[in-house]
Amino acid sequence: MVPRSPETPRSERAAVPRNGLSDAPDATLAQRAADGDTVAFGELVRRHGGYLRAFAIRLTGSAADADDAVQETLIAAWERLDTLSDPAAVRGWLTSILSRKATDRLRKRRPTDGVIGTEPTEVEPVAPEAGPDERAVRDARLAALGRALDSLPATERQCWVLREISGHSYDEIAEQLGVSSSTVRGALARARTAVMAKMEEWR
Repeated sequence: MVPRSPETPRSERAAVPRNGLSDAPDATLAQRAADGDTVAFGELVRRHGGYLRAFAIRLTGSAADADDAVQETLIAAWERLDTLSDPAAVRGWLTSILSRKATDRLRKRRPTDGVIGTEPTEVEPVAPEAGPDERAVRDARLAALGRALDSLPATERQCWVLREISGHSYDEIAEQLGVSSSTVRGALARARTAVMAKMEEWR
């Protein structure tokens, strides 16, 4: 584990909300976790773990690879938390680490390894305050998006996920997937066209 920065005086540490860590903002949890607070880190994992796994499944098309990539991501994140410059942006930071871990696994995979499965397609949790009707519509829309992504060739799906969900640049995607930027642009254009066509009824 990397050395922690000098201990922050108690008066300067992120305050814990009266209701406990479950109500603490991400920035507070990340700051406390960087100081070695395993409970705070556990809350971050609980809060973002489902999103990370769904993202990894969409990227790799394999539940087994997704689980391994998420585990590697969490280990790396725990060791590097003191390098996080913006604690409030912890989800984006975790997603960036995960995208690298997932694409590393894709490079190592044999061409015949794994196919896209029927795992949950949700990549953004439904707001707790959403009513039953809203949740039903959201679930149906996410299922349709998942089917649309599952129908794409692997490179197109990976480019779409890294760009549309993770917000990576074309050059970053090219570096992660080991292809040219022009290949990324072409794959992304085809993926967007296919996804828009399949999601037409939801527009």
